[in-house]
Amino acid sequence: MDLRKLKTLIELVETSGISELEVTEGEEKVRIVKSGSAPSGGMVMIPQSAQMMAPNTAPAVGAAPAAPVAAPITGFTVKSPMVGTFYRSSSPTSAVFVDIGSKVAEGDTVCIIEAMKLMNEIPAEKAGTITQILVENGSPVEYGQPLFIIE
Repeated sequence: MDLRKLKTLIELVETSGISELEVTEGEEKVRIVKSGSAPSGGMVMIPQSAQMMAPNTAPAVGAAPAAPVAAPITGFTVKSPMVGTFYRSSSPTSAVFVDIGSKVAEGDTVCIIEAMKLMNEIPAEKAGTITQILVENGSPVEYGQPLFIIE
């Protein structure tokens, strides 16, 4: 399922009175749930593999306190245009597209996001230097999640 179709489905759920939509095309399946309890009234896309995970896990008794809040992010933030899995290179044996300190031009590929078994190259939206990488390789990402900081 391509990105345009996913965006259309999300808009359909946002503008209609329905609270949930599930679409299956062959082996691909996507479920979009309108979150009524979210303060912004936002949307939540739940990949089928994520439904198997525990809803929440409490920290162990005596666990270390949470890390201190990071300094505010400055510079241009490259955000994920879709839900999927973040990869820093095109294959496990390939070199990463960018690293901290890498200079990028507008349109250069900075990462790949795998969504619905499709590999989507994510371009830099601005020229500059990569100063922060905010996501671990192989991690799931959400729509709009910050990936990189370019200064």
